[in-house]
Amino acid sequence: MHLGHILESVQTDIWVRFQNQVGNECLFFCADDTHGTPVMLKAKELGIAPEDLVKEVRANHMATYKAYDINFTNYYTTHSDENKNFSEMIYKSALDKDLIIKKTVNQYYDVEEGMFLSDRFIYGTCPKCTSDNQYGDGCEDCGATYEPRDLINPVSSISKTTPILKDSEHIFFDLPKKEKMLKAFMEKVNIQSSIKNKLNEWMEDLRPWDISRDAPYFGFQIPGEQNKYFYVWLDAPIGYIASIDNWATQNSDSINNYWSEDSEYEIVHFIGKDIAYFHGLFWPAILDSANFKLPDSIFVHGFLTVNGEKMSKSKGTGIKTDSFAKHCDPEMLRYYFAAKLNDKVEDIDLNLEDFTQRINSDLVGKYLNILSRSSTFIQKNDGDLANSIDISLISEIIKNADQIKEFFEVRQYSKAIRLIMDMADLTNKYINDKTPWKLDNDDAVYVATTAINAFRLISIFLHPVAPKLISKGFASLGVDIQNYNNLEDHLVSTKLAKYLPLLTRMDPMTLELFNEEENNMTNDENLNDMNTIDINQFSDVELRVAKVINAEDIEEADKLIKLTLSVGDLGEKTVFAGIKSAYKKEDLLNKLVILVYNLAPRKMKFGVSEGMVLASSNEDGGIYLISPDDGAKEGQRVK
Repeated sequence: MHLGHILESVQTDIWVRFQNQVGNECLFFCADDTHGTPVMLKAKELGIAPEDLVKEVRANHMATYKAYDINFTNYYTTHSDENKNFSEMIYKSALDKDLIIKKTVNQYYDVEEGMFLSDRFIYGTCPKCTSDNQYGDGCEDCGATYEPRDLINPVSSISKTTPILKDSEHIFFDLPKKEKMLKAFMEKVNIQSSIKNKLNEWMEDLRPWDISRDAPYFGFQIPGEQNKYFYVWLDAPIGYIASIDNWATQNSDSINNYWSEDSEYEIVHFIGKDIAYFHGLFWPAILDSANFKLPDSIFVHGFLTVNGEKMSKSKGTGIKTDSFAKHCDPEMLRYYFAAKLNDKVEDIDLNLEDFTQRINSDLVGKYLNILSRSSTFIQKNDGDLANSIDISLISEIIKNADQIKEFFEVRQYSKAIRLIMDMADLTNKYINDKTPWKLDNDDAVYVATTAINAFRLISIFLHPVAPKLISKGFASLGVDIQNYNNLEDHLVSTKLAKYLPLLTRMDPMTLELFNEEENNMTNDENLNDMNTIDINQFSDVELRVAKVINAEDIEEADKLIKLTLSVGDLGEKTVFAGIKSAYKKEDLLNKLVILVYNLAPRKMKFGVSEGMVLASSNEDGGIYLISPDDGAKEGQRVK
C-alpha cells in the first residue's frame, strides 16, 4: 500500500472514533477487494495460487492498518463464502425481477495471451477529453465512463500489442430500469452536491451494466452459466455486507439487524472520487433489486498528491506506507491529513516541508508545550496540583466544544484542527501573560494547574485524530481516556507524575529519505563495514542548550558534580556529571552547556540523573565541556 491508499481509512477512522466518543454506536467495516484479472495474473507471475496471494496481501494490509491506528470493527475479504452467498442471492433476485439480460458484445481479445481483456488491461486515449493512457472503463482526468471499444488507439497492457475485437455473450444488469428508483435515491441520500450533480448527469445516459467476465478469471462463477464469472465490481461492494455478516455471526447476531430494510442503523460510505459512479448508481440499484437497505450517506474524497505531484514510483512520490512508518510515527500523518481534510471532493497535498513544520508547530510547540511548561511548576510543588483553577480560561475553551463537534461531524477536520490549535494558542498565551516563573509557589501552581486542565480538554478534542499520542497525554495526567462527558470535570488536588517528553521535534523530511532503501541497496554492504548512523538515528537524540543554575559536589562520589540545569521554557533538569576532576562547582554557575534532553532518567544512589552534558576528553584524562557560541539561548535545540 502507498500513502494514497491510507488516506481514506484515516479519514473514516477519525469519523468513527469521533462518533463513538460522543456516544453514538458506530461500527467500521471493510474488506480486501480480491477478485479480477490483475490478481490472477500476479499470482501466475509468482507461481502461486490466487487464494494464497490474497491471503498474503490481506495479512500485509491488516498489519499496515494496525500501524496507522485504523480500528476496524471487522476487516474481511471479498473472497469468502459469505460474499459468494450474498452475490449469488442478489444476482438471483435481480434475475427473478427481470433485471438480468444477455447480449453479445464485441470485446477486445489479446491474441498473444489467448484471453479476453478486462477494462483495466486496456489503455488508450479517452474518447471524451482525448487524455492519453486512460483505462478501458473510465478516464481519471475527466471522470467519464465508457465502453472499452470506445477508446482511441487501444493497447493490451499485458502483451503491449493491439488487441482484436471478438464476440462474446455477456450478462448485464438492466440499470435503465432502475432510473426512477435512482432519481428518488438522489433526492434522499446525503452526498456532496458536486457528486450529486455528476451522478444526475450520468443518469441521463444510463446503460445496462456488464456484470460478467469470461474465463480465465479469478472470482465467483455465475450460477447456471458456463465459463462466466461475476465482474469484480458486482461482488466487491457486496463485500461490505459479507464483512458485517462475518462479524455478526461471530457475535451471535444477524446481518438483518444492520443491513436490511428494517435496520435502524445508518449506512455511511467513505469512498474515492474515482468510484462515485459505482457507489452512487450501480450499487444502490442492485441493493434495491434485492430489497436491502440503501446507503444513507456517501462521502467522497479526493486523491493524495506528494509535494504537488501525483503519486508516481518513477518520480519518487509513490511513498509506501511501510517505508513511511519506518521513518516517522504514522500518527503524525493522521494529524497532517486531518489538518488538510474537508468535506469537499478535493485532492490534498502531502508537502513534506509543511508536514514537518506543522507537526513541530502544532503538536510539539503548542499542544505538548502546555504540558511540558506547566509540569515544571507542578514538580516544584512535589507534583501536587492546586485545589482550584482559573475558570475563565476553561470556560473559554469549553464554549468551543460544540463547534468542534460539528466540524468533525460534517468532516471539516481542517476547521476542527484550526480551532483546537487556537485553544492551544490561547492556553500558551495564558501561561505567558500570567508569568508563573515570576510568581510565588502557590500562584505559579494555580496557573499551571489551570493550564493542565486546558491541556486535558484539548486532549479530548484531539483524541480521534491521534489516539495513541493523546492516550499518553491522558496517562501523563494520571487519568483514563476521557470524552465530551468529562468536559466539566476539574483535575485538582491530585498528584501529577513527573513529565517525560511524549514527542520530540521532527527534522526535515525529503523524498530521498523514503526512497533510500531502493536507491542505496547496492551500497548496503559497504555501509555495514562503517561505524555510521543515518539521519533518523541522529534525530532521535534531542540536544538542547542549557544553563547551569546550581552546582553541588557529591561528597560520596570522587568524580560527580550535581548540576541543576535550566532549559528555558522546557523547565529544569538534574544531571550528575563526571567532571569534578576538571571543574570547580563555583566555576560552572551560569555556564551554557549542551544537554542530551531526551535521555531516559537513570536512578543513582545519589538521586535521579535526567540527562547528560556533552564533553570531550583525551587519553591524559582531560575533560572539556562543550559550550555553544555567544548568542545561544537556553532551551534552543542543537541541530
